Amino acid sequence: MEDIKIRIVEEQKGQRIDKILAKELADFSRTQIQSLIQNGYVVIDEKPIKASYKVETGEDVIVYIPKPESTDILPEDIPLDVVYEDQDVIVINKPTGMIVHPSIGIYSGTLVNALLYHCHDLSGINGVTRPGIVHRIDKETSGLLMVAKNDKAHQSLSKQLQEHTVTRRYLALVHGLIPHEFGRIEAPIGRDKNDRQKMTCTDKNAKDAITNFKVIERFRDMSLVECRLETGRTHQIRVHMQYIGYPVYGDPQYGLRRDDTSHGQFLHAKILGFVHPRTGEEMYFESELPDFFEKKLQELRNEME
Repeated sequence: MEDIKIRIVEEQKGQRIDKILAKELADFSRTQIQSLIQNGYVVIDEKPIKASYKVETGEDVIVYIPKPESTDILPEDIPLDVVYEDQDVIVINKPTGMIVHPSIGIYSGTLVNALLYHCHDLSGINGVTRPGIVHRIDKETSGLLMVAKNDKAHQSLSKQLQEHTVTRRYLALVHGLIPHEFGRIEAPIGRDKNDRQKMTCTDKNAKDAITNFKVIERFRDMSLVECRLETGRTHQIRVHMQYIGYPVYGDPQYGLRRDDTSHGQFLHAKILGFVHPRTGEEMYFESELPDFFEKKLQELRNEME
């Protein structure tokens, strides 16, 4: 069992512990945090505390993170859009709203649950909660991702990601009219010190991040862009496009408050390319935009007429 220690500072005094943890534990959902508290995994002075507990300056909060048992991750008959499959690799077109793998408090309804039902030969490199998962895309991002069915394939695909030889191209609908045709964003990304659930462009505790983009189509006050990743940082496209003043439409964290966020961000992993781990063949896949994305684009085109 892992643990996370949090020292309460003066400006946090009097705040509820669940509110504090929502900011400090950026990789955990509110449901997961509530589950940790309810099950006694959040303690002060070795005593479990309630969600309503109001913290005091100087207190040390310890959050224990239990490791999920393999029995928690069960196969589920969830439909999958399988674009390609062989003995080594599966390429999935993930829908908006699906989480890629289980984590604390979320053990069902994920892509992994669906994969465990679909096949029984996933790689074990990432353990029981992430079998076969080589890379991720955000819950509210749709599109293509590759899954390894054995350890040898996993090692090959991971190496390609590390060497930046995997082709990953996304379509994003962003606010604003981008005046130039092409752009390259080189800005390191790290955790936002004011909101632990968000990432930001910063030079403190950050990792290098590079996004290339080109404008595909312009509308009245929006642009459709294709983004090509050279690195794969958390929320990279969303953070980079906001950083240069063109936030992704519908993004609940980095977009505009007036946006329709019911579908999540209008960001789709459209193109995926890699070298097959067994045959050495260059693989290339392309997926169609989700219906809600296409509908929005058509509405914008109609406004231009």
